[in-house]
Amino acid sequence: MLDKKLLSILACPLCKSGLYYDQAAAELICYADNLAFPVRDGIPVMLDDEARTLTPDEKANRKKP
Repeated sequence: MLDKKLLSILACPLCKSGLYYDQAAAELICYADNLAFPVRDGIPVMLDDEARTLTPDEKANRKKP
């Protein structure tokens, strides 16, 4: 689980938009770029080459940051 204060200051490294934390998947989601950044051992990995592209279903079920 990420600290709420940390989550409030994190932004997408590519477009600087807000991120949604998917706790079940342990990912930070950027809907603007359609990317999911992994959270490993409670540490966000905010590297574009570590991010995965969202599926069409994930894009359709968008949640608010």
